[in-house]
Amino acid sequence: MRHTVVERELELQLVLSPERAIPVPARLEYRTDDPYAVHVTFHVDGDRPVHWTFARELLVEGVFRPCGQGDVRVWPSRSRERSVVLMALDSPTGEALLEAPAAPVSAWLERTLRVVPPGSEGGRLGIDDALDGLLAP
Repeated sequence: MRHTVVERELELQLVLSPERAIPVPARLEYRTDDPYAVHVTFHVDGDRPVHWTFARELLVEGVFRPCGQGDVRVWPSRSRERSVVLMALDSPTGEALLEAPAAPVSAWLERTLRVVPPGSEGGRLGIDDALDGLLAP
């Protein structure tokens, strides 16, 4: 099965305080061979980018209403008179609050939903084909 990748480069803001944020280049990635997940790569100062993977459904819902708990929380907001999506990420090595422009995130999500509509993700995993192969005489 051929796999598709939907990518989008954009600049996020790492929120340091209510008055201060710094730009962080990032790449959103969706792969049909991992249909339930979105992958976000942050290019922060340093040699190695930071990678996060979480449920696509969480980001889809978070564009419209607060959702998530624990390590990843997402919610819509307004900043400097524009619509944004906030992502709170928490890990053993630290936590971050990132602000993304809502329009490009929503447009990218729409592209992922056209490639693999909600509810059809399981068919992309190839589990049935693998089981057929294992059970064949």
